[in-house]
Amino acid sequence: MTVTTTQPQTRTAIPAPGLRTGEAADAARWEELTESVREAGQYGTRLQAERVTRTVLSALGSHVTGEERVSLAQSLPREAGRVIASQIPATHPLTAREFVESVASRIEGSTPATARWDVSTVLSVLAERLGEPLTTRILAQLPPGYALLFGRADLAPTA
Repeated sequence: MTVTTTQPQTRTAIPAPGLRTGEAADAARWEELTESVREAGQYGTRLQAERVTRTVLSALGSHVTGEERVSLAQSLPREAGRVIASQIPATHPLTAREFVESVASRIEGSTPATARWDVSTVLSVLAERLGEPLTTRILAQLPPGYALLFGRADLAPTA
Protein backbone atom coordinates (compact mmCIF):
# COMPACT_ATOMS: atom_id res chain seq x y z
CA MET A 1 0.00 0.00 0.00
CA THR A 2 1.34 3.38 -1.00
CA VAL A 3 0.42 6.45 0.98
CA THR A 4 0.89 9.83 -0.58
CA THR A 5 0.64 13.10 1.20
CA THR A 6 0.14 16.37 -0.48
CA GLN A 7 2.66 19.03 0.19
CA PRO A 8 1.40 22.58 0.72
CA GLN A 9 2.06 24.74 -2.27
CA THR A 10 4.01 27.90 -1.70
CA ARG A 11 3.65 30.85 -3.97
CA THR A 12 6.40 33.29 -4.59
CA ALA A 13 5.48 36.72 -5.79
CA ILE A 14 7.14 37.32 -9.12
CA PRO A 15 7.55 40.98 -9.99
CA ALA A 16 5.94 42.06 -13.24
CA PRO A 17 8.41 42.40 -16.09
CA GLY A 18 10.10 45.78 -16.04
CA LEU A 19 9.16 46.56 -12.43
CA ARG A 20 11.69 46.67 -9.65
CA THR A 21 10.80 44.88 -6.44
CA GLY A 22 9.67 48.09 -4.66
CA GLU A 23 7.51 49.09 -7.62
CA ALA A 24 5.99 45.61 -7.76
CA ALA A 25 5.20 45.76 -4.04
CA ASP A 26 3.60 49.17 -4.49
CA ALA A 27 1.58 47.93 -7.47
CA ALA A 28 0.40 45.08 -5.26
CA ARG A 29 -0.64 47.57 -2.54
CA TRP A 30 -2.66 49.54 -5.14
CA GLU A 31 -4.27 46.30 -6.29
CA GLU A 32 -5.10 45.40 -2.66
CA LEU A 33 -6.67 48.84 -2.14
CA THR A 34 -8.83 48.63 -5.25
CA GLU A 35 -9.76 45.03 -4.45
CA SER A 36 -10.88 46.13 -0.97
CA VAL A 37 -12.99 48.84 -2.59
CA ARG A 38 -14.40 46.30 -5.06
CA GLU A 39 -15.42 43.95 -2.26
CA ALA A 40 -16.80 46.65 0.04
CA GLY A 41 -18.73 48.37 -2.74
CA GLN A 42 -19.78 45.14 -4.43
CA TYR A 43 -18.49 46.34 -7.79
CA GLY A 44 -18.52 43.84 -10.63
CA THR A 45 -14.90 44.33 -11.66
CA ARG A 46 -11.68 45.64 -10.21
CA LEU A 47 -11.51 48.08 -13.13
CA GLN A 48 -14.81 49.63 -12.02
CA ALA A 49 -13.54 49.81 -8.42
CA GLU A 50 -10.29 51.38 -9.63
CA ARG A 51 -12.16 54.05 -11.59
CA VAL A 52 -14.32 54.91 -8.56
CA THR A 53 -11.28 54.93 -6.27
CA ARG A 54 -9.38 57.33 -8.53
CA THR A 55 -12.38 59.64 -8.83
CA VAL A 56 -13.01 59.83 -5.08
CA LEU A 57 -9.30 60.23 -4.26
CA SER A 58 -9.06 62.99 -6.82
CA ALA A 59 -11.98 64.84 -5.23
CA LEU A 60 -10.60 64.27 -1.73
CA GLY A 61 -7.13 65.45 -2.76
CA SER A 62 -8.37 68.95 -3.42
CA HIS A 63 -9.99 69.21 0.02
CA VAL A 64 -7.28 67.88 2.32
CA THR A 65 -4.35 70.24 2.73
CA GLY A 66 -1.13 70.75 4.64
CA GLU A 67 0.43 68.08 6.79
CA GLU A 68 -2.67 65.87 6.62
CA ARG A 69 -2.49 65.81 2.82
CA VAL A 70 1.17 64.77 2.94
CA SER A 71 0.43 62.09 5.55
CA LEU A 72 -2.54 60.85 3.55
CA ALA A 73 -0.51 60.56 0.35
CA GLN A 74 2.35 58.80 2.16
CA SER A 75 -0.01 56.32 3.87
CA LEU A 76 -1.45 55.08 0.59
CA PRO A 77 0.04 53.13 -2.30
CA ARG A 78 2.19 55.37 -4.49
CA GLU A 79 -0.44 55.49 -7.28
CA ALA A 80 -3.12 56.65 -4.82
CA GLY A 81 -0.71 59.17 -3.29
CA ARG A 82 -0.05 60.61 -6.76
CA VAL A 83 -3.77 61.05 -7.35
CA ILE A 84 -4.10 62.90 -4.02
CA ALA A 85 -0.99 65.05 -4.48
CA SER A 86 -1.76 66.03 -8.07
CA GLN A 87 -4.88 67.96 -7.10
CA ILE A 88 -4.94 71.72 -6.73
CA PRO A 89 -6.29 72.64 -3.30
CA ALA A 90 -9.85 73.93 -3.39
CA THR A 91 -10.37 77.59 -2.56
CA HIS A 92 -13.78 76.88 -1.05
CA PRO A 93 -14.43 73.75 1.04
CA LEU A 94 -17.44 71.73 -0.08
CA THR A 95 -20.04 70.46 2.33
CA ALA A 96 -20.34 66.67 2.43
CA ARG A 97 -23.42 66.88 0.19
CA GLU A 98 -21.64 69.12 -2.31
CA PHE A 99 -18.66 66.78 -2.24
CA VAL A 100 -20.87 63.81 -3.15
CA GLU A 101 -22.53 65.87 -5.89
CA SER A 102 -19.11 66.80 -7.30
CA VAL A 103 -18.18 63.13 -7.45
CA ALA A 104 -21.50 62.35 -9.14
CA SER A 105 -20.68 64.89 -11.84
CA ARG A 106 -17.36 63.09 -12.52
CA ILE A 107 -18.81 59.60 -12.95
CA GLU A 108 -20.80 58.96 -16.10
CA GLY A 109 -24.35 57.83 -15.35
CA SER A 110 -23.99 58.51 -11.63
CA THR A 111 -26.79 59.81 -9.43
CA PRO A 112 -26.43 61.43 -6.00
CA ALA A 113 -27.41 58.08 -4.44
CA THR A 114 -24.86 56.02 -6.38
CA ALA A 115 -22.20 58.68 -5.84
CA ARG A 116 -22.85 58.58 -2.09
CA TRP A 117 -22.36 54.81 -2.23
CA ASP A 118 -19.11 55.26 -4.19
CA VAL A 119 -17.77 57.97 -1.88
CA SER A 120 -18.72 56.10 1.29
CA THR A 121 -17.20 52.89 0.01
CA VAL A 122 -13.84 54.42 -0.88
CA LEU A 123 -13.60 56.67 2.19
CA SER A 124 -14.59 53.84 4.57
CA VAL A 125 -11.88 51.61 3.09
CA LEU A 126 -9.41 54.49 3.43
CA ALA A 127 -10.37 55.07 7.06
CA GLU A 128 -9.66 51.41 7.85
CA ARG A 129 -6.26 51.62 6.18
CA LEU A 130 -5.27 55.03 7.56
CA GLY A 131 -6.17 54.32 11.16
CA GLU A 132 -7.94 56.41 13.77
CA PRO A 133 -5.41 59.23 14.35
CA LEU A 134 -4.95 60.26 10.70
CA THR A 135 -8.63 59.85 9.87
CA THR A 136 -9.51 62.08 12.82
CA ARG A 137 -7.03 64.74 11.67
CA ILE A 138 -8.43 64.65 8.13
CA LEU A 139 -12.00 64.94 9.40
CA ALA A 140 -11.02 67.90 11.58
CA GLN A 141 -10.02 69.71 8.37
CA LEU A 142 -13.26 69.00 6.55
CA PRO A 143 -16.66 70.66 7.10
CA PRO A 144 -19.19 68.83 9.31
CA GLY A 145 -20.93 65.88 7.71
CA TYR A 146 -17.93 64.04 6.28
CA ALA A 147 -17.64 61.58 9.20
CA LEU A 148 -20.54 59.50 7.88
CA LEU A 149 -18.82 59.25 4.51
CA PHE A 150 -15.77 57.80 6.30
CA GLY A 151 -17.98 55.24 8.04
CA ARG A 152 -17.99 57.01 11.38
CA ALA A 153 -20.74 58.37 13.56
CA ASP A 154 -21.11 62.09 13.07
CA LEU A 155 -21.47 63.28 16.62
CA ALA A 156 -21.98 67.01 16.87
CA PRO A 157 -21.17 68.64 20.22
CA THR A 158 -24.19 69.87 22.13
CA ALA A 159 -24.45 73.43 23.31
